[in-house]
Amino acid sequence: MSLVEQMKWLAAEAKCASRGLAKLTSEQRNTCLRAMADALVEATPALLEANAKDMETGRSLGLSVAMLDRLKLDEKRVAAMANGLREVAALPDPVGRILDDRTRPNGLRLQKIAVPIGVIVIIYESRPNVTADAASLCFKTGNATILRGGKEALHSNQLIAEVLVTAARKAVPSFPEKAIQVVPVTDREAIPALLSLPQYVDLCIPRGGESLIRAVTECSRVPVIKHYKGVCHVFVDRDADPAMAISILVNSKTQRPSTCNAAETLLVDWPIAADFLPRAAAVLWEKGVELRADKPSLSVLGMKCKAPAGKLIAANPKDWETEYNDYILNVRVVDGIDDAIRHIGQYGSAHTDTIVTANEASARRFLAEVDSAAVYWNASTRFTDGGEYGMGAEIGISTDKLGARGPMGLDELCTYKWIGFGTGQIRS
Repeated sequence: MSLVEQMKWLAAEAKCASRGLAKLTSEQRNTCLRAMADALVEATPALLEANAKDMETGRSLGLSVAMLDRLKLDEKRVAAMANGLREVAALPDPVGRILDDRTRPNGLRLQKIAVPIGVIVIIYESRPNVTADAASLCFKTGNATILRGGKEALHSNQLIAEVLVTAARKAVPSFPEKAIQVVPVTDREAIPALLSLPQYVDLCIPRGGESLIRAVTECSRVPVIKHYKGVCHVFVDRDADPAMAISILVNSKTQRPSTCNAAETLLVDWPIAADFLPRAAAVLWEKGVELRADKPSLSVLGMKCKAPAGKLIAANPKDWETEYNDYILNVRVVDGIDDAIRHIGQYGSAHTDTIVTANEASARRFLAEVDSAAVYWNASTRFTDGGEYGMGAEIGISTDKLGARGPMGLDELCTYKWIGFGTGQIRS
C-alpha cells in the first residue's frame, strides 16, 4: 500500500469512528476517560522505557536541552497526563448544549446546538503529553482524532495511544477503536497526503515551530487553526513594583522556557531602566539566561554589571521577532506605554503579553490596546494554558482571530448546527 493510500485508509477509518462516537453517551465517554487515566498510571514503567528510546533519538538529532525537556517523560509527567484525563472527564459535556432557542412568528422553533467537528488531525513536535491531552479533549467532544507527532517521540506516542484505546475498549466495548490513531510513519509526505482529504478530515490543528505551522497551512486542503509562534512580552512600566516585576519576569522566562507562553522579550520603561535592569539581569544570569539587548540596555548593563561570558550581546533586528524556546531573552528600553504597545504590535505574535504596573490607567490601556489572544496585568505569561484556565487539558493555543482564540478546550472543539421543530410550516 502506498503512503497516499495508507493515509486515505487511516482518514476513512477515523471518519467511520466519528460516527460511532456519536452513539456513545456522555457517561460512557467519561467512563472511558477515567479508565484511560488509570491505565496510563499502570503503564508508567512501559511508557518510561519507550520514552528512553525517544530521548536517545532526540539526543542523536541534536535537540537542545529545552527541547529534550519537552520530550522527556517521568513518573510525575505521566501522573499529570492521567490527572488531565480525569479533569477532562469531570468537566461538563459541551456536546448538545443549546446555544440559541427561538420561535418564529409562524410557530417554527429553531435551536442552535453544539455538535462535534468530526475528524481532527493534530500535528505536533516533541511533547508526548500532547498525545493524551489531544486525544482526551477530542474524545470528550465526540471527535475522532489522528495524531502526528515528531519522529523523536514516535515510541512514546504510539504506546500512549495504544494504552488509551485498549483501556477504553475494555471499559466500554462499543468504543470505536479507530477514534484515536497515531500516524504510524515518520515520512514527511504523510502530512500533505492526509491533509488533501477534506472528504474525511474536517480540521487540522498544528502545534510546533513556525516553520512547521506554515508548511502545514500551505499544503492543507482542510481548515487549519494556527499558532505560528509565541513571541511573548513582559513590559515593566515606570510604576511597577520592582520585586514583583522581577518575580513575574523570571517565571515568564525560566519556569519552562521551551513552551510557547514563555517570555521572549523584556520591555523596560526608561525612567526605571537604570535601577531595574541590573537587578533583573543578575537574577536572570543566575538562571543561565543570555540577554540580547538594545543599545540603551547594553549601556546600562555594561556600566553597572559584570556579565557572565557570552551572556550579554547586542540584539539584531531579527531577534525581536524570534521565538527562542530557550534560555535567551531580548531586552529593550522603551519610552512609555505607547512605545511598548507599538513594539508589541510590530514584533509580537498575538500570543501572550503582560504589563507589570501599579498604575491602573496604564494597565487598562495595555489590556485594551494590545491585540493578543491573552493579555495580563501583573501576572506571568505562563498562565496561558488550558489547565491554568480550568479547561483541563488543552488542544493548543490559537493566535487566529476567527473561531478559536487562545487556549483551546472543549468548547473550541465543537461546531454547531441548527435544528428546527415544525408543525407543517411552509415558506410563502
